[in-house]
Amino acid sequence: MNAYPILETIASPADVKALDEAALPLLAQEVRRKLLETVSKNGGHLASNLGAVELTIALHRVFDSPRDQIVFDVGHQCYTHKLLTGRYARFDSLRCAGGLSGFCRPNESEHDVFFSGHSSTSVSAGLGLATAKKLNKDEAYVISVVGDGSFTGGMVYEALNNGGRSGTKHILVLNDNKMSISENVGALAKYLAVIRSTPQYYTFKASTERTLRKIPSVGQALVHKLYDLKTQVKNKLYAQSNFFEDLGYRYMGPIDGHRIDILCDALQAAKRVNGPVLLHVITEKGKGYSLAENDPSSFHGVAGFDVSTGASDGQAAHFSDVFGAWLAEKAKTQPRLCAVTAAMGLPTRLTAFKQAFPARFFDVGIAEEHAVTFCGGLAKNGMLPVFAVYSTFLQRCYDQLVHDVALQNVHAVFAVDRAGFVGEDGETHQGLMDVSFLSSIPHFKIYAPCDFAALTRDLDRAVQTDCCPVAVRYPRGGQNEQTAKLRGERFEFSLYGDETSETVLVTYGRISGEAVAAADALAHSASPILVLSLNQIKPLPEDALALMQKAKRVFFFEEGLRTGGAGEQTGAALLERGFSGRFVLTAVEDRFVPQASVTEQLARFRLDKAGMIATIQEKM
Repeated sequence: MNAYPILETIASPADVKALDEAALPLLAQEVRRKLLETVSKNGGHLASNLGAVELTIALHRVFDSPRDQIVFDVGHQCYTHKLLTGRYARFDSLRCAGGLSGFCRPNESEHDVFFSGHSSTSVSAGLGLATAKKLNKDEAYVISVVGDGSFTGGMVYEALNNGGRSGTKHILVLNDNKMSISENVGALAKYLAVIRSTPQYYTFKASTERTLRKIPSVGQALVHKLYDLKTQVKNKLYAQSNFFEDLGYRYMGPIDGHRIDILCDALQAAKRVNGPVLLHVITEKGKGYSLAENDPSSFHGVAGFDVSTGASDGQAAHFSDVFGAWLAEKAKTQPRLCAVTAAMGLPTRLTAFKQAFPARFFDVGIAEEHAVTFCGGLAKNGMLPVFAVYSTFLQRCYDQLVHDVALQNVHAVFAVDRAGFVGEDGETHQGLMDVSFLSSIPHFKIYAPCDFAALTRDLDRAVQTDCCPVAVRYPRGGQNEQTAKLRGERFEFSLYGDETSETVLVTYGRISGEAVAAADALAHSASPILVLSLNQIKPLPEDALALMQKAKRVFFFEEGLRTGGAGEQTGAALLERGFSGRFVLTAVEDRFVPQASVTEQLARFRLDKAGMIATIQEKM
């Protein structure tokens, strides 16, 4: 029996439009089953996608993609969009190497307008697309779909401030599910909660419109009259000015985001407005899967799991777990220690700290730039902030790191999680750039621990010994047990092998274990290898450079961008010191790295044991 009789007939949005209205709820059910089936095997973003099913169906029912352009903020809720735009047959390849991305990718489909992966960008992107259409006299629509969590990011307000006076056909759909990854915080969350308290207004309005349109001859005129009364009715219901209309957006809502008929009516109404519109939609994150409804944070981004129980395979400890436990313990004896997160408290393992020290825990929302400057202020007045942030999201903060932290030369610690390859989330989430951009900032120190023991030592040093901005970067996942063979007489680096070797293999971070394994495999070669694992990569340790300078061959392997990375800096430092041997650098060249498992990504760039062995043998 065909498990997806309706979904299998959807080859394009035109097929969604052709469906009988009675079939739409059945399509939504099939989509949810397909999402659960696929994400439970491949991992991915579940709760956000389950909550946006009816909304996405309505968007493709009302608009004409790709002529009408739909921009999904972050893009982690675009799975239904992929299923309805000709990608059902490939959906089982979601987040696999060579398969469908878990985010919007224009190189994957003409229906994906903009690369996505980071929060709070869709309003700006949508406004730019809509303005270009206006200049080109293109009457098509641009729709930005943005979650209320993204409204904690400042870019949204910069875009709204410009969009309200733009006169463009820009429709902004606020998908309000009361949370981002963690529970939403701040004044905007409270404001939306007040608006949510009167959803009956738009439900009544939409049903009234449908009834009036059925009246022969005068129905449409009555609908237009209803629009004239809209503002007065809303003002009586809200008893206050509407924030979005003050900015210049025509506000519509709030409405039930799981009623396709009401959504379609509302979207049709938004199309008739001559100017920018904000449609406020109320959805439930995790809709249709009770475990995700009850615990949407845990089912935001998931690995494979058992659908019946929600349980995933048992996993060993991760670097993030070690960091979270260390921070909660250290705070007991360090009263100045504060934890800062940008709506990522659960993924960065700050829950224990939050529970034990709520007054020193600060979730600033999806506002990384603010978080960094906030840390600068905390540090300036004597506190010791630790900002736990993914490497990919720290990219958003370069100016704040320079101007508000390094220039002030304050003591702030940056726990840079997901450094290096991150695997299946793909190009927008790889943590490959932080060494390059942090290395360019004066006063910064950078540590890159290779295992859990080194991580706790680095964190201790960062809060107890250093008095400058410090970044401690660590990867997603667990440690490589081969690093136990490294010996560390010096804090800044550790060694494995004979220090008189003419060949030195240099690296840092988790691939230090791969380097040790490669050295063992080459132990019987004519030239034994010394492994030098850098723990401090800025500034480069002088003693480590002195060891390299004695060698005839230095092989540097780096899980990061080549340009501006630690390998290039090491090569330049050796050249300045008169190094006359051969220096070979293997790193990620000038490119964005697509999705695959971390194991596959390391192999692709010759950063695993086999790749290191092959490179050394070729160059020897």
